Amino acid sequence: MTGAPQLGGRAALVTGASRGIGLEVARVLAAEGMRVAMLARSEGALRAAAAKIGERAIAVPCDVGNADAVEQAARTVRGAFAGSPDVIVNCAGVFQLAPVEQTSADAFRRALDVNLVAPFLIVRAFLADMRARASGHIVTIGSIADRAVFPENAAYAASKFGARAMHETLRMELRGSGVRASLVSPGPVDTALWDEIDPDTRPGFTPRREMLSASAVAEAVRYVVMQPAAVNIDELRLSHS
Repeated sequence: MTGAPQLGGRAALVTGASRGIGLEVARVLAAEGMRVAMLARSEGALRAAAAKIGERAIAVPCDVGNADAVEQAARTVRGAFAGSPDVIVNCAGVFQLAPVEQTSADAFRRALDVNLVAPFLIVRAFLADMRARASGHIVTIGSIADRAVFPENAAYAASKFGARAMHETLRMELRGSGVRASLVSPGPVDTALWDEIDPDTRPGFTPRREMLSASAVAEAVRYVVMQPAAVNIDELRLSHS
């Protein structure tokens, strides 16, 4: 691609990187030659995943729903990369279904902390550096639920609508700065988040065989970050063909 950036030797931070979309994004970016800081709460699974990817992957155990843990992880990443990453991909997410009256305050708060507050904290930790060097790319993994409302989805939808609003604010604030911000919003994706819900047996839910794969979403992220520096993909919405 004419003018496409060369990713080799550059650095990325990916949250939710021990499984699902985050793991596939880490694999794809490492395959492009990037050093990748992989963040996730499950330390054992994270270190095993990083080991499989190889020397370009750095495991950084972190519960992104905890502000102190995010701050510590940001320091670790900055030290590993001798500065801020070139690309941030916020993939971490929690997803539970329940009617509003059966959704506990703790469950609602956890969805906001992981799906909305954590991306904000990760971006805030590195954005000033990106502005100063006039380069960088922030990719937010959204969802069909960042613009469509479904029953039993109050906590997740609230967090994802908020994440889309934060992305749109970033686009306005960063235009012309050299720092890009993109939202990748897939339809249902076949990941472990669905294991307890078992959508194949629930009327009105998309069967897992008809969902997007995590690798397909990762390829979309690769496409987004490989665009020429003068091109920003504001939003990319994905559905199963």
